[in-house]
Amino acid sequence: MAEMEEQTIEYWRWDEGNWKNPDMDFKDAEILTAGIDVGSVSSQAVIMADGELFAYGNTRSGYNSRDSASNVMNMALEAVPGLKLEDIHYVVGTGYGRVRVPFANKAITEIACHARGANYMYGPKVRTIMDMGGQDLKAISCDERGKVLNFVMNEKCAAGTGRGMEVMADLLKVPIQKVGEMSFQVEKEPPPVSTTCVLFAKTEALGLLKNGWSVPKVLAAYCSAMAHRIYGVVKTVDVKKEFVITGGCAKNSGIINRLEKELGFEIYKDTKVDTQLAGAIGAALFGKALYEKSKKK
Repeated sequence: MAEMEEQTIEYWRWDEGNWKNPDMDFKDAEILTAGIDVGSVSSQAVIMADGELFAYGNTRSGYNSRDSASNVMNMALEAVPGLKLEDIHYVVGTGYGRVRVPFANKAITEIACHARGANYMYGPKVRTIMDMGGQDLKAISCDERGKVLNFVMNEKCAAGTGRGMEVMADLLKVPIQKVGEMSFQVEKEPPPVSTTCVLFAKTEALGLLKNGWSVPKVLAAYCSAMAHRIYGVVKTVDVKKEFVITGGCAKNSGIINRLEKELGFEIYKDTKVDTQLAGAIGAALFGKALYEKSKKK
């Protein structure tokens, strides 16, 4: 029985839920906008009141992007009693499923939205952004307004991405929230695994376990390999020290701390906003600008 219960634990699953700013009332706002970021792994809906973060929902993406968009929007609305979708003045879709958000007024690429969202979350000094998504990596250079100047994208496979880490967490039976912390429970830093390809890394990890490696040591080797792969992508843009990371993997200290060693400087982390919300925040901010522009015509 205990063995059956263990098999049902979803070690890969990040925390899901919704939130509302307790100090704000949507009835006081002149402009309500929403950003819907439908990613390959997770979806976020952000509601902004006059350009300030007001509420959000964060959940797992399903196989249908339209349903994922509706589900996460409903989750955000449920956090705000009395607020309905029709009360929102402008909605922008972004992410993998951006063109399938049924109630969006416009779709904007996740590159532009993550840059704008990072600018809001971390301030105008940000110049380089690494979006560590569920199935791709995006290195972005931007100006002081969050406008994209250049970007490089890797989407060949899930290597070095959130999905790859989910597979590893499930394989090793470690809750994904604890992977980073546990990867430092080693006496000596091991060499990185030879590949971050999810399929081969999984086989290699099993081999290391059979050879007597502890789970923390395997996690350290995999986090190190992911950090190196991410560095290989981000160094292809003009990396500035005003560097931030968005996406779910930004919560993994095992990757972030090792990436800092490769970069040679500290990654900027001074924000209280969930890093997974960057794309949806940027989309909602674009929505505000587009709504204001439409009213001037």
